[in-house]
Amino acid sequence: MTSSVPRLVIAAPSSGSGKTTVATGLMAAFAARGLTVSPHKVGPDYIDPGYHALATGRVGRNLDAYLCGAELIAPLFLHGAAGCDLAVVEGVMGLYDGASGEGELASTAHVAKLLRAPVVLVVDASAQARSVAALVHGFVSWDPQVRVGGVILNKVGSDRHEAVLREALQSTGVPVLGALRRAAPVGVPSRHLGLVPVAERGSQAVEAVDSMRVLVSQGCDLDALEALARAAGPLPGGSAPWTPGPSPAHHPPTEKVPKARVAVAGGAAFTFSYAEHTELLTAAGAEVVPFDPLRDEELPEGTDGLVIGGGFPEVYAAELSANEPLRKSVARLAERGAPVAAECAGLLYLCRELDGTPMCGVLDAAARMGERLTLGYRDAVAVSDSALAAAGTRMRGHEFHRTVVEPGAGAAPAWGTRAPERRLEGFVQRGVHASYLHTHWASEPGVARRFVERCRTS
Repeated sequence: MTSSVPRLVIAAPSSGSGKTTVATGLMAAFAARGLTVSPHKVGPDYIDPGYHALATGRVGRNLDAYLCGAELIAPLFLHGAAGCDLAVVEGVMGLYDGASGEGELASTAHVAKLLRAPVVLVVDASAQARSVAALVHGFVSWDPQVRVGGVILNKVGSDRHEAVLREALQSTGVPVLGALRRAAPVGVPSRHLGLVPVAERGSQAVEAVDSMRVLVSQGCDLDALEALARAAGPLPGGSAPWTPGPSPAHHPPTEKVPKARVAVAGGAAFTFSYAEHTELLTAAGAEVVPFDPLRDEELPEGTDGLVIGGGFPEVYAAELSANEPLRKSVARLAERGAPVAAECAGLLYLCRELDGTPMCGVLDAAARMGERLTLGYRDAVAVSDSALAAAGTRMRGHEFHRTVVEPGAGAAPAWGTRAPERRLEGFVQRGVHASYLHTHWASEPGVARRFVERCRTS
């Protein structure tokens, strides 16, 4: 049964311990065994799921209990894991680190409990010996509802070092399911917002994922890890897969609803997108057409609406600016009042300029790289009626950027946020809704339906 899909959560005491290497390597190793592997990532991160997708051949999906609510975690998991033999869930930060000031909410431990999934703890052992036992004991005993089913030792220095670590961990009763040497060439380059996305690395990303597969296959007990995953048991009673569409009764079979053509930006500059957004748009009656602002000189023919998600336009500012025909095409679409939903990178692209380089000029605002990273969850309410949300719509979002837009809000702001301080943010003008806030539409499917309906009627 789908509700009993075997599953593991890969966690760690802290960021930088090797979760992505181990999780991605495990996904690839299980896939190489002929298993159909469902890849998942705790939290809002868009980049790791790209590596997961390379490892498994399936779309990487996020499980964020803050953005979507705890009640949607199991349904979203089941939706992504449909038809799979096994699921691997990569955690976020340290095992018990969640939304600031919200206790366990959105932590890896919280998601593991919601999924009733065993946890494998990845420990950076490079600077410790017997102390590893105290560390693991603390993480195992902190919350008895979190089942830590094994440890993978990362960055082990030698056979002797491994033996000392394994001997110390015998006292904890937690089995060692793997030991990985520290010199393995599996590093993935980083920059100002984390790892460099798959779409920008091409064959190098493929080689990195294969190196992770080899490392994990050689250093981990795959049979024991698979057995642990199969011991997960059923999900909480009543859990059913999330679905992006309304019930069949919503539109009688005889009712013909015209499709709206929605162009969705992609390519190397716009890599941040949740798979459920496209599914929701399609279920709402849209024909979703991807395009690449770095290469395509016109929007897709017949475009009724435009979605521009997150990414790294600051890295590709010169190339985006040089594609003047597309910038003008976007400006014409916005000028006629067509719905445009832009998040973070999309906001920058719609500005007058980015670091002095001309952009689309849809918004009378200038964007530039800043000195400070803006990062965190936000509670938000729609301030102005827009093609995306009616005024008063409440959603939770996430900000993650090192750029600044001046002014930060238009005459009709997109959102009002409460944390870390009360402020108005973003722009609503004609059909445009542009904001720094990343949202997960599965938490409020009405935004996709509203957007597609506006595309039909604008």
